[in-house]
Amino acid sequence: MTVENIDLEKENKDITQAYKELLRVSYRTLSEEDKKLIRKAFDVAVDAHKEQRRKSGEAYIFHPIAVAKIVAEEIGLGATAIASALLHDVVEDTPITSQDIEKMFGIKIARIVEGLTKISKVKTDHDISIQAENFRKMLLTLNDDIRVILIKIADRLHNMQTMNSMKSNKQEQISSETLYIYAPLAHRLGLYNIKTQLEDLGLKYTEPEIFEEIQNKISETKEEQEQYIKELTDKLDKALKVEISDYTITGRPKSIFSIRRKMRDQGVPFEKVFDKFALRIVYKSSPENEKFLAWKIYSVITDNYQPNPSRLRDWISSPKNTGYEALHTTVMGHKGRWVEVQIRSERMNEIAEKGYAAHYKYKNSEEDEEKEMEELLNDLKEALVSANSNNAIDFVEDFKLNLYAKEIYVFTPNGDIKSLPKGAMPLDFAFSIHTEIGYHAKGAKINGKLVPLNTQLISGDQVEIITDPTQKPNPSWLDYVVTSRARSRIKNILNDDQKKKSDYGKELLLRKLRRLKIDFSEEIVNELVLFLHLKTSADLFYKIGTGTIDNATLKKFASERSTSIYNFFKKKIRRNASSPKKTEGAKEKHFDSLVFGDAHDRLEYTLATCCHPIAGDEVFGFITVNEGIKVHRKDCSNSISLQSKYIYRIIKARWINSLEHEFPVTLEIKGIDSIGLASELTRVISNNMNVNIKTISLSSDAGIFHGTITLIVQNNTVLSRLINNIKKLDGIEKVTRVYQN
Repeated sequence: MTVENIDLEKENKDITQAYKELLRVSYRTLSEEDKKLIRKAFDVAVDAHKEQRRKSGEAYIFHPIAVAKIVAEEIGLGATAIASALLHDVVEDTPITSQDIEKMFGIKIARIVEGLTKISKVKTDHDISIQAENFRKMLLTLNDDIRVILIKIADRLHNMQTMNSMKSNKQEQISSETLYIYAPLAHRLGLYNIKTQLEDLGLKYTEPEIFEEIQNKISETKEEQEQYIKELTDKLDKALKVEISDYTITGRPKSIFSIRRKMRDQGVPFEKVFDKFALRIVYKSSPENEKFLAWKIYSVITDNYQPNPSRLRDWISSPKNTGYEALHTTVMGHKGRWVEVQIRSERMNEIAEKGYAAHYKYKNSEEDEEKEMEELLNDLKEALVSANSNNAIDFVEDFKLNLYAKEIYVFTPNGDIKSLPKGAMPLDFAFSIHTEIGYHAKGAKINGKLVPLNTQLISGDQVEIITDPTQKPNPSWLDYVVTSRARSRIKNILNDDQKKKSDYGKELLLRKLRRLKIDFSEEIVNELVLFLHLKTSADLFYKIGTGTIDNATLKKFASERSTSIYNFFKKKIRRNASSPKKTEGAKEKHFDSLVFGDAHDRLEYTLATCCHPIAGDEVFGFITVNEGIKVHRKDCSNSISLQSKYIYRIIKARWINSLEHEFPVTLEIKGIDSIGLASELTRVISNNMNVNIKTISLSSDAGIFHGTITLIVQNNTVLSRLINNIKKLDGIEKVTRVYQN
């Protein structure tokens, strides 16, 4: 689309209509002063972006309007955030400065826009530490105003919704980053609708074929599903009308991302995922009757459908730390299908839809909104590690520990309830009560019984912490905690001693590398961290300072680095066309089955053991520091993390000559045992051409057959044919390819 072909009069009408729509859909009640502020921001943004267009050809102003609409409607923020969203790209992309924004709109909006500009200026770089620093700077804007993060999430959502005109590699990179940080962050803020959209859009570009396959199958079964939901709701509606006066029942499909996750976790095809939708009952109630009515509705449901006792979730008595409240149960519907039912009051539903914004829907004063924002900011800061963390990668990983964590509920000795992430231990509980209790924790009692500090807590435990004023944290405590709050507090008190040793270690490393004729640089430090399988540069310096890493280890690093495939690839040296001589370990390395990059280079590589790719699988190459190119499946469990953090070390890979090599594959087989099943199974495998059995383990327990078989195959076409043949055997329920060691 060219500017000459655009009907400017129609476009201006569309822009005006988009602005009116923004005011109409606002979740908050806007005063006249609010509308004047938003109009002023709109006028400034329109004028500032008047010469700019997006890659799709449309006027750029539609983007900030769309972001502002998400902020107003889906996140539910007020006039200050809406105005800031309209202006969020002005300072970055136009001659207008932060000082200009402050003069026109005041210091509050100027700081929000400046925070968004700072995030945008930290571009993706070919360095993992800089990418992590990008995330850290974004998260640390929480120290200024939570609205910076909320608007950034809205900005990312609209960018994900309009990525069709981008190159595929850029789509995949942005989507991986979205799944890695933005979707979990939206989850932590209680923005479940936005989280779901980000996850589905992320899957659309990281695994497009799987996304399209699930989407098509959902469409194919839509009519049948709608009929099933109608039958359920009609029966429940008839029963509920007798007991409850004001409510609505709706059926909603599970997200494509969640269906994909179930398929992967359970090792089943789409057809075997039975809970593909959920019923939601939203009822009207006064605050004091909410709990009573929720359990009354639950009683009506379970009178009509058999519940699964293990799937009852009471988040009304103990809300999630995101503020989410609801009663969830899973019941057996007709036709033998499990159905999840969510029970919420109108207030609970608003919180679930809008997150924390629902808490201050009816607070219109600037003072009330600022107070609520401060409370939200303080709450989310609990998920942040110390802002003084020296290593950006460590910072981001620690922050993410609690983003998606499932929750448990434990009791203090006085009977107060505390929410902690699943896997939490007594020290996590201690630090959640008070920092001083954590610092001086000497032991713990769970349900009156003395237990080690590394005992995992479970819901319902009553926990008592035994303290001693002389007790101090030690480094082993870091192995006994999972929450970022406890981890950061322990790190803080250990920091002084470790910092001294780390500073000494850094100086010592510089001298040692100089003697090995290696220049000290951030790149070298990162290579050493990977070589020694450490987590951070701080760990490296500390171990050097304490003498844990000796001269012999550093000499080995220097020797291997000089011949590593990483340097080989970086310098664009092509291997000699003649086949290399076989050396020790040659069985693990390959040539020619794969080509790399747009130039289809033939390079040496090894197959990743985390996902065991075979010829025909969708794969990519990952350039390691000292192990050459590792080839991973595109749906490997490590794929999103690698592509988000190390995109500059990802190279395209494509299979060729797929019959020249053989690959080990492990299958898990489950079913109902019967006479002759084992011999039938081995017969089917033996009758398949180009398949050999390497190891086989078959067992039967109480009528259930279980087998683990490692095969040698040439490609995934052969494997798929074999799996289909095995599934045809009587009694076989599931055949799963095992990717992990």
